[in-house]
Amino acid sequence: MPPHAPLVLGIESSCDETGVAIVRGQELLGNAVASSVEEHARFGGVIPEIASRAHLEAMVPMIDQACTEAGVRLRDVDAIAVTSGPGLAGALLVGVAAAKTLAFALDKPLYGINHLIAHVGVDVLDHGRLPTPMVALLVSGGHTNLLLVKDICTDVVSLGQTIDDAAGEAYDKVARLLDLPYPGGPHIDRLAAQGDPRAIAFPRGLTSGRDMQRHRYDFSFSGLKTAVARWVETRRAAGAEIPVADVAASFQEAVADVLTRKAVLACVENGATHLLIGGGVAANGRLRALAEQRCAEAGITVRVPRPTLCTDNGAMVAALGSQLVMAGATPSPLELPTDSSMPIELVHVAP
Repeated sequence: MPPHAPLVLGIESSCDETGVAIVRGQELLGNAVASSVEEHARFGGVIPEIASRAHLEAMVPMIDQACTEAGVRLRDVDAIAVTSGPGLAGALLVGVAAAKTLAFALDKPLYGINHLIAHVGVDVLDHGRLPTPMVALLVSGGHTNLLLVKDICTDVVSLGQTIDDAAGEAYDKVARLLDLPYPGGPHIDRLAAQGDPRAIAFPRGLTSGRDMQRHRYDFSFSGLKTAVARWVETRRAAGAEIPVADVAASFQEAVADVLTRKAVLACVENGATHLLIGGGVAANGRLRALAEQRCAEAGITVRVPRPTLCTDNGAMVAALGSQLVMAGATPSPLELPTDSSMPIELVHVAP
């Protein structure tokens, strides 16, 4: 990187991962992540109070580890970036408080980052500058969104989103129905490879003619989750064995089918030749494979960050922060608030 590329420290604490990373320009130097997922597993989902306490315990060690990996001192950084929303209110507060403290003590500019847009911006660390316009499909435990990205720093437009359950949330609920551990995504993905995706005709939400007029780029996975539950309950009531691998494969095929179908449509109708897939569910093998297949047929290039950068991490916050610094974006005020329901079009918080 050129000598003027900014050195940015990024902090992520929106859910159950405490992530701290150091990025210089588009180069990842250090990336430390502490997950509290095992502490939530016995509850079948994230418990906000447990997540907040885990962030408190992990924050300073992760900052130290990231700096050690990067071979830099805190006073060397040019800016501090932090997720200020959306996410769990208590968890966000821990990260923002740490970032404010560092910014004040080191006299460095502070950037309050939108967690969802950071899932898009992180891809510069793997594949370089983002092409524009570009469509981004964000798929995680709490969010499923289609975005039109004309400029990652200033012009991001929401095309559609889930109107009920997010895709990752549906994975967790279906995994629970099948007596699989939390989080459900990796376990369903693994089992699906052993099953028949055509075994059960599960519904594809919001893909009928009328739905495509009213919710062209929106998603719905609540009906799919309910259909899986009813199918499993009916089999159990009849005393029949549950073909877990086939259920997993058929469910996963329904999710991947809808996600990729609408993402490709969004690209074609908005003149985008690139599709970026981000968020934790972007690590799903079937989603990646079907996206590659359908995009190749439509002449669209797919960009997906490496799996470790798809899940929540400080690298994505630092990467977006670095792009904002290089674009000359106005820093956030030191009174930076958290916003658990931050609008997706707001890339970062400015005065």
